[in-house]
Amino acid sequence: MEVLRQNIIQNATGEHLESSYTTLVGVFKGLAEPMGENLKLNVFERLWASWYIYLNNDTLATGLLFFLTHELTYFGRCLPWIIIDHIPFFQRWKIQATKVPSDREQWECFKSVIKSHLMVEALPIWLFHPLCAQLGISVDVPFPSAKVMASQIVLFFICEDFWHYWAHRLFHYGWFYKHIHKQHHRYAAPFGLAAEYAHPVEVMSLGFGTVGFPMLYALTVVKAPSLNLPSLHLFTLSLWVVLRLFQAVDSHSGYDFPWSLNHFLPLWAGASHHDEHHHYFIGNYASSFRYLDAILNTECGTASKNKREARMKQNVEKAHQKYVN
Repeated sequence: MEVLRQNIIQNATGEHLESSYTTLVGVFKGLAEPMGENLKLNVFERLWASWYIYLNNDTLATGLLFFLTHELTYFGRCLPWIIIDHIPFFQRWKIQATKVPSDREQWECFKSVIKSHLMVEALPIWLFHPLCAQLGISVDVPFPSAKVMASQIVLFFICEDFWHYWAHRLFHYGWFYKHIHKQHHRYAAPFGLAAEYAHPVEVMSLGFGTVGFPMLYALTVVKAPSLNLPSLHLFTLSLWVVLRLFQAVDSHSGYDFPWSLNHFLPLWAGASHHDEHHHYFIGNYASSFRYLDAILNTECGTASKNKREARMKQNVEKAHQKYVN
C-alpha cells in the first residue's frame, strides 16, 4: 500500500494533492490511472486500496473493515427474514408453520447477539491485523485471481463444516449441552437472528471454525513453501466470512423455498436440514453440507428415521438369509 500511497502523492500537485490524499473519494480517484508498471485496478481493488491508504493505519483499517463487514453482513442478512416473518404470504414456506417468532423474541435475541459481538468478538477483530502480518496474509492490491479465491473459499467451507460437525456433536453431550449449547436451543423453531445466539464458549468455537482454518492455511503457506500453495489475501478471507455469515443466517431462517440452494445442490444442507436439528434437538450436526451426517448416521427427522429403519430391516433380512443358507 505504501507504494500506491507514494504514487498518488507524486501524481498530484497543488489543490489536486489536497483532494487526492486527504479524502477517501480523492484517494479513490487518484487510483483511477495505471500506476507502477502499468498496474490497472478494478473498482473493488480501488475501493480496497482507498480504504487502507486513506486511514493510513493498517491495524485500524483491518479492525474497522472486519468489524463493519461482520455487523453489516450479519444484521443486514437477518433483516429480510425479520420482514418475511410479518408477511403471511411467505408462511406457506415456513418449515415450522405454527411457530413464528414474536417481536419480543426477536428483540431479546438481538440484544443478546449484539452484546456477544461487542464483548466476545470485538477484541480479537481489532487485534487481527498483526496476526495477518505475521502469517503473510496480504492486504495489497491487485487481488488474487477469481480461481484462486474460489478454490480457497471452497476449502474453507469443507474444513469449517468438518470442524462444526464434531464440535457441535460434542456440545450435545451431557455437561457441554447443559452448560454451553442449551442456550442456542432456546428456540426450537430458529429464526435468522438466532444464528449467533449462543454461549461465549460456543461463539469462540464456531469462530475458530470460520477464522482458524484460514489462519492454518496461511501458516502452511509460510512453513511449507515446497507445496507451492497460493498465498491468502485478506479480501479472500473477508469474502469467505461474508459467505459463511450468509450460510449461518439462512440455515436458521426457518424457511425452505423452492428456489433454496439445497434444492439445486443435493449436498448443501440449507434451512430444512438445520431446522430439523432444532426441532428434534439432536442429529444434523453439520453446518453447510449433508454428507457427514449421512455417512456417520446422525441424520434426524421423519424421513431419516424411515431410512434408518429400512436399512436396519434390510440388514436383518440379509443376516437371516446367510443363516438359512
